[in-house]
Amino acid sequence: MSTTFIKTGACARVRTPGQGEAAEVINPALCGARNVLARLRWLGAGDRVEAAPQGRSHELVYLMEGRGVISLNGKDYAVDKGAGVYVGPDEKASITPEAGGSLKLFHLVVPEVADQA
Repeated sequence: MSTTFIKTGACARVRTPGQGEAAEVINPALCGARNVLARLRWLGAGDRVEAAPQGRSHELVYLMEGRGVISLNGKDYAVDKGAGVYVGPDEKASITPEAGGSLKLFHLVVPEVADQA
């Protein structure tokens, strides 16, 4: 097994209207990851990220910088650096920056895979 060092600052950022910018930092092309996808995300005023696992996947969103609101199961939670939310299959959450603020997030997506014999 080899070790891969990923220079996350060199990963291409993609802007999606209303969802800020995102850069994939763990994926098959970067490091051969087959069962996980990770993105760094930057949100500004008016941006929102939805965490809604597809199928039987699991997601984790961790707040690296800033202050915002996580909405989970119809309830809002004020959060700041160090907070996170786990979103399991059939759950939904959203993350927004506080008014006039910005956020940096680490967003991990792990699909459920069948056990390999």
